[in-house]
Formats: sequence, structure tokens, C-alpha cells
Amino acid sequence: MAAEMSGGDLSRLRQLNALAVIRVLKGQPSLTLTEVAKRTGLSRASTEDVVRELLRKGWVAEAGATAGGVGRPARRYRFRADAGRVLGVDIGGHKIRAVVADLDGNVQHTARVPVTPEMGRLERLEAVDRAVEEALEGAGLAGADVWASGVGTTGLVDGGGKVMLSEALPEWTGVDLAAHVRRLAPAPVLVENDSKLAALAECWRGVARYAKDMVFLLAGLRTGAGLVIDGKLHRGFGNASGEIGALPVLGWIRAQEHLGGEAGDVFAAAREGDKAALAAVRKYVKDLALGASALVLTLDPQMVVVGGGFSRSADVLIEPLKRELDRWCIRTPEVRMSALGDEAVVLGAVRLALDDVEDRLLDGRTPLVSRP
Repeated sequence: MAAEMSGGDLSRLRQLNALAVIRVLKGQPSLTLTEVAKRTGLSRASTEDVVRELLRKGWVAEAGATAGGVGRPARRYRFRADAGRVLGVDIGGHKIRAVVADLDGNVQHTARVPVTPEMGRLERLEAVDRAVEEALEGAGLAGADVWASGVGTTGLVDGGGKVMLSEALPEWTGVDLAAHVRRLAPAPVLVENDSKLAALAECWRGVARYAKDMVFLLAGLRTGAGLVIDGKLHRGFGNASGEIGALPVLGWIRAQEHLGGEAGDVFAAAREGDKAALAAVRKYVKDLALGASALVLTLDPQMVVVGGGFSRSADVLIEPLKRELDRWCIRTPEVRMSALGDEAVVLGAVRLALDDVEDRLLDGRTPLVSRP
């Protein structure tokens, strides 16, 4: 005879069923109970119980009934993306961007505060405060209304949200970003390296949506990488995966120096056939490709995505990069330019926050309460 389920097992099963129903309803205009049951694999009775509970807690709403057919019209249900809000923050050298998004990841309001790479810690943190406060105000929210926050920053980040090492921003090593943002929005705050978040965003809403294994190259005033393995963002044991640029011999530290102070002008000149500009771009791509090849040979990814500030110059970067990868790699993966541009990091921060909300739903820690 099968063993009876304990109270903990039943609670866990209810959480799993609730998450399955929410994931099916997300992104759909509305579904009937029969459609939800078919897509989740749950019985009709279990589906009805789960939907009733989600209706009570405000995660699901009725969306009218299906007209036509014999008998009473079937009720339809939709996911309430407006049941909660998340915050995404991108802390860069030239700008701080903050966005408020609903539970479907749709951005409700965006705020952007300009900064400079030379700014010290206090000035940059003050700019973070301004961006977050403006985003919340624009969305008509208080900090307490946010269910989770995701934050992207340059540098190595530990598991608690503190910057372990940053060479790109002065006085940035040691900053406890999770604690700082939590002052403004007291819900859980997740902090991650910007390259990793850009990779996460590309798999969510960018060109790598169908790639289970992907290398993301951050190409800009800084060169970095984010890795996705078997559909999941790979962080490594100490959250330092992808930091292959720390090896001086690979050239990532100096790569952007080949382009001079105004990289955009160099790319524009190369586009017009200027020989000196074309030579500078070739040198840059060679340095970029050496580290990229090492990652490709190690991971054998389906795709390499190039993002960051230089991604707007895809027309002069992609083909030379492919040729260099062909030189060094046993198998050259598909090479694509990011579709998200400078929105990638902040969208990755939103996805990080949404993942946390789902995780807390799964283990019972999320605030499943009715909202007015």
C-alpha cells in the first residue's frame, strides 16, 4: 500500500501545483479550467482547487466566459501580472537605470540618471537612490510595494550582494549593494555581475531564447562574459565564472584600447572603409576572439551573443569575429548580436527578481496575500 503523504509533502505539492498553474497562465490572455488542466497535467479537481486558492490570494482573476456551445459558458481565468511589482537596477560607469516591472516582466516605468566612470562611491550610490526613487514614484509605488529587486553591477559579487572586487569603478570594491537598495525597497535584493545578467536577459527575451548553451560577450569599454549552461545561468563555485579576461595573455584587459577614446568614431570610419580604422577593429576583434575561443572550446555552446556598448556596430564586428573563431575553434557556433542593446542588464535584473519571487512561491516564502 502506498505510504500516506505527510503534511509537509502535501504543502509542497500544493506549492508545485500553484506554480505550474501560474506558469501556464502567464503570457496567455485567458484559459478555461479544462485548458489549464490539460497543459499542467493536473486533474480537473486539483486544477479547480488550485485556481480557487489563487483567486482568493489575488494571483488569478476571472476573465469572462467562453460564448457559444451547449450549456453554461465555461469560465476563463488569467494571471494577474499586476498582483505585484519587481524592481530592476543597472549600475554602470555612465548611467544608472532603474525600472519597475509587473510579474510578467512588462516594464511600467523607467528612470535613468547619468554618472561618470570617475565618480566615487558616495556619489554613485546617491545616483542609485535617485534612479530608484524616480522609478518608484513614476510607477505610483512605495518601496514596500516591491516584491523583489534585482541589481546589476560591474565586478565580482558575492552571494550576499556585496561587491568583492571592481577595477572599473573607483571605491566600488566592498560596497554592500543589497543592503543599500534594501533601504529603499525592503523586499529581498539580489545582486549579480552585469555580464551574467545580460546573458540571462538574452535567454529570456533576446536572440538566445532557444539556446540551452550560450556564451555572452560584453563588448564595450570593458570586456566580460556570461555563461548559460543547459538553460541555466552558470555562476560557478565562487560566483566568478566567465572571468577569463583576468588572464592578461588573452588581451581582454587591453582590447578596447585598440579603438582609442571614441570607439564609435572608429567603427563609423571602418564602415566607410578607412584603412586605419579597419586595422584598429581587426586588432580589437583578435583580442576579443582569443578569450571567446577559449570559452567556446571549453563549453561547445550553441550560440555566442555579442552585447554591450559596441553591439550597435554589429555590421563591422560580427564577420571578423566569426573568421577569428573559425581559426581557433573545432566547431564555430552561431554568432549573433544582442537584440537588447543597453537594456540587457536591467532586463536581466528584472528576470533575477522574478525568479526570486517564483522561488519563494515554490518554497512558501513569497507574500501570497490578496492585494487591494
